[in-house]
Amino acid sequence: MPAVTSGKVLVTGANGFVAAWVVDALLRGGYSVRATVRSESKSTHLRKVFASFGDKLEFAIVNDITKEGAFDNAVQGVDAIEHIASPCHLGGEDPQEYIAPAVNGTVRLLESARTFGSSVKRIVFTSSCGTVAEHGHTTPRVFSEADWNRSSLVEVQEKGHDASPLAKYRASKVMGERAAWDFFEKNKGGLSWDLVVLNPPLVYGPILHEVNSPDGLNASMDMWYRIVFKDMYDQKKLSTEGNECVDVRDLATAHVLAIQKQDAAGNRIIVSQGSIKWQDYVDAARKCGVKTSARDESYDPSNIKPVLVTYDSSKAIRLLGMKYRSTKQSVFDIIEDFKARGWI
Repeated sequence: MPAVTSGKVLVTGANGFVAAWVVDALLRGGYSVRATVRSESKSTHLRKVFASFGDKLEFAIVNDITKEGAFDNAVQGVDAIEHIASPCHLGGEDPQEYIAPAVNGTVRLLESARTFGSSVKRIVFTSSCGTVAEHGHTTPRVFSEADWNRSSLVEVQEKGHDASPLAKYRASKVMGERAAWDFFEKNKGGLSWDLVVLNPPLVYGPILHEVNSPDGLNASMDMWYRIVFKDMYDQKKLSTEGNECVDVRDLATAHVLAIQKQDAAGNRIIVSQGSIKWQDYVDAARKCGVKTSARDESYDPSNIKPVLVTYDSSKAIRLLGMKYRSTKQSVFDIIEDFKARGWI
C-alpha cells in the first residue's frame, strides 16, 4: 500500500499514556486525528491540551471496544489507524480481564476496517516486547522479531487466576497480536490496508494524558516513579538489574513513521533505545537536583550482572529511521513534568 503522508488518522484509546503522545505527534506532523474515547467526559482533558489544533482533532465515542460493530463509524473516512487501546495494568485477577479486550477489541476494529474502512491504507497495531521475549532466563539472550513469548501463555494456561500479573498481561498481548496477524492473513486478499506491528519494551516519559496524582499513573510510569523516588526497590538491585526501554515520545514518533514508510508493511518492529540499569535512572534524576532513592554503598561491583533479556532493534532503525533521546534528556523532562505537578 502507498505510504500515508497526509490525511486523517484514527487513534484508539486516545486518552491513554502512549496514545495521547501519538495524537500529539500526528497533529504536529500535519495530520488530522479522530480519537476514540470511552465517553464524552474522557475527551475533556485532550480537548484542552490540543485546543490550538482546532478542528484538526475530533472525537468518536467507543464505550466498549469488544462489541460487534464498535468501530463501524469511527473507521469511516480515515486514511490510517493507530490501534493502541488495550488494558495496561497489573491488577486483574481473572486472565480474561486482560485477554478479552486485547483480543476482541482488536478483532472488532479489524472487522470494522474490513467492512467500512475503504479509505484505510495502513493499520499500525501497538503490541509489546512482552509478545517477543521468553522469561526466566539465567543467561543473557538477545531476542528479535522472529521470536514469540510462549512461556506466559503456558503459565496462564496452567495456573489461571494464580498466574503472575505480568504473565497475564503478556499473554493478553501475545494473543492480541496473534489475532491481528491471523485476521490479516485470512482476509488480506480483500483488504484495502496493510498491517504494521510495533513492539515496545518498558515505556517511560513525561505525562500528557489526564493524571491527577501519582496514584493514577499507568503501570510503567508507576513502577518508574516508585523505584526512583519511593525506595520501592531492593537497593542492591538498582545497580544490577534493569530493562530495555523507550521514551514515550520516541514511540509516538515511531507510530507516525510506521504509516509513512512503505517498506514497513507486514513487519513486526521492536522499538527500543536499549537496556538501562535502574541506578542509571536514579543517577540521572540526582543530576537534575532532586532527592531520589539512596544508593546502597555496600553493593559489590563484581556482582553486577548483565541485563538478561535484550532486543535486536535494528529493524526500527533500518525501516523507520528511528533515533532516540538520551536517558539524561528523558529523565530531565520527566523531572520537570513531575515538578510542575507538585509530585516531587
